[in-house]
Parts: sequence; C-alpha cells; structure tokens
Amino acid sequence: MTALPRLMSLAPAVMAALLAPGAVCRADPPPTAPSAPAAPVPATGSTAPTPPPTTDDRIILSVDGSTLTNSNGGAGASAGWLHNFDADTLAGIAVEHQALANTQWTFGSLNGSKTLGTGDTRYSVYGDVHEGAGNDQGSFQYAAEAVGVIGSYFRKVSVQLEDKQLDILKSHGNLPKVGVSYQWDPHVATSASYAYTVGGNLGTQVTNLRIDETGPTAGYFAGGAFGTASPAVLNIEGFPLASGSRLREGYLGFSKPLPWLRGELAVVADYIHLSKTVEPVIVNSSHFTVTVNYILHLAHR
Repeated sequence: MTALPRLMSLAPAVMAALLAPGAVCRADPPPTAPSAPAAPVPATGSTAPTPPPTTDDRIILSVDGSTLTNSNGGAGASAGWLHNFDADTLAGIAVEHQALANTQWTFGSLNGSKTLGTGDTRYSVYGDVHEGAGNDQGSFQYAAEAVGVIGSYFRKVSVQLEDKQLDILKSHGNLPKVGVSYQWDPHVATSASYAYTVGGNLGTQVTNLRIDETGPTAGYFAGGAFGTASPAVLNIEGFPLASGSRLREGYLGFSKPLPWLRGELAVVADYIHLSKTVEPVIVNSSHFTVTVNYILHLAHR
C-alpha cells in the first residue's frame, strides 16, 4: 500500500512497479519490499520506470529480515522473471516464501501489463495473481488477485483504479483502490492512494502518501500510510491483531543502477504499527522489515 508502501510482497511489488508504465505500503508497500508498503501510482515524467524500447529479460531477487513484537521475528526471499515482449507489453512470474513468528507461507505470482495510446494520453491495463498456502497451527490458503488500469495524461498526471480480492488465512474480502500521482519536475513526483474494504472481514480503510526523487546516480523514495487494516492486507500473516486494527506505517528506501553488474540494487526499510482495543486494554504490535532487492538484466535487443 505497499508499494508501492506495500506492493503485496517484494517480487510482486517490484514487478508491479515495472509492469505499469510508471511506478503502493503493505497497505500500499514500496516497490522493492516484499512486505513493505504497495507501489505508488506510476509517475509519467522522466522519473517513472518506463519499459525498454525492445525486448528485455530481467531476474528479480529479494531477501528480507523482520522483527515482530514478542516474537523472534522472521525472514523471507523471492525470485522472479520479467519479460518485456515489446515497449508496451510485459509479463512476469515469481515465487516467494515468508516466515514470521510461528507462521510460514509460500506463493507463486503471475503478472501482466499492456499499455495503449500515444502522445500525452496513455492507458495501462494490468493484472496479477498470487496463489499459495501456509501454515499457522494448521494449513491455510493464500490467494490474492488484482486488476487495474492506469491513465497517464499530459506527461504530468496519472490516475489509477484497482480492484483486489483477498482470501488469506481467516481474512477475506474485496479491496478497491483509487490513486493519483503528479510529476512536479523531471526529478520529483508525489502520489496518494485510498483503499476501502467492500464486503468480507478485512476492515481496511487506508490512505497512502509517497514522494519519489531521482538524483544523478540514485533514486530515493519515502512514504507512509494510516487508517485501519487487516494484517493480511499488509502481507504479514501471524500478526497478533485482527482486522480493523489502527494502522500507522512509514517507509523509505533507495535504488541505484549498477551498470557494470547489469543490474539495479534497491533497499527498503518499512515500519508498521498496529493497535486495537481489546477490552479492557489497548493491544499494540510493531513490525519492522528491511528488504534488499536486485534486478539483473539478462539480455535485451
């Protein structure tokens, strides 16, 4: 939310940032964290990730470590492949495993995007599917699907509409989202999104804000989210609190091209705090994650 902050997980998060013609915390995580916030609405200026002009293959690798209140924390890893059929068509697959406290889950992902239009008005239609299973004192299903469209106008403004369906552990429901981003100049872009539960028991109502800056040798981003959320929406199964918990999240990170290694390195730090009143006390729980992501360019023509 999350990035994005929470792309749903790292590999899917990074893919989401690449699949769209630009770049949401668990609620909307950063594009490089597995459990970090989802990728923000893609910017349309020069700082937005844009597909290469010809075919391209990329391997996306990620590792993360995390802490969780009153537990021994956790760790995870993911690996994915992204193929650029042409300048406007991309698809990718990935697999990810996460462990947190006494919960473990593994899922595979399939992502795709198609961009249409020319000049100052372009539309990207995208979709992603995450299917898998986990164990938390018993097995559970992990399923998350999303479809959306991003409209880019005047090379300055992007508007995103998305609908996501979740069925994870004991949480299920529909989570539509709307987002907007603005490219202030060739180096700075800001974005905001809002997601609200429709049906189910997700108890989620989250606002996500983010800023991206591109420098001469690296890119930087920071953001946060607030509202109410279910841990399943944030891709942090095993969290001690249920849906409708009060959410406060902050994240920051950087990405740096490494041309001599044919790749790009990204690091994201993400802090999530959830609280909920369980009479007669207020229960608090915090989750901190550091994710390291590397995108390797295999070949391009």
